[in-house]
Amino acid sequence: MDPESKKLLEETFALAQENNRMLQSMRRSMRLSRIMSFLYWAFIIGSAVGAYYFIQPYLEQLMGVYSGAGDMLNNFKQLSQ
Repeated sequence: MDPESKKLLEETFALAQENNRMLQSMRRSMRLSRIMSFLYWAFIIGSAVGAYYFIQPYLEQLMGVYSGAGDMLNNFKQLSQ
């Protein structure tokens, strides 16, 4: 193999290694991005479910008050007729 071809082959090999490192870095970055995105949405959905679980008794109490007020209004309507 002549020196010029050998030099060209070594440069090509070096470029291939550099490209491989960049591609591995991009793949690692994409994988980390997917994991972080999953954790982000899991946190948001988990927070919403947790907030609902925490607020549920208050909502049920409020619904009871609202239905009681509705019943009182219906009674007033019936009395006025």
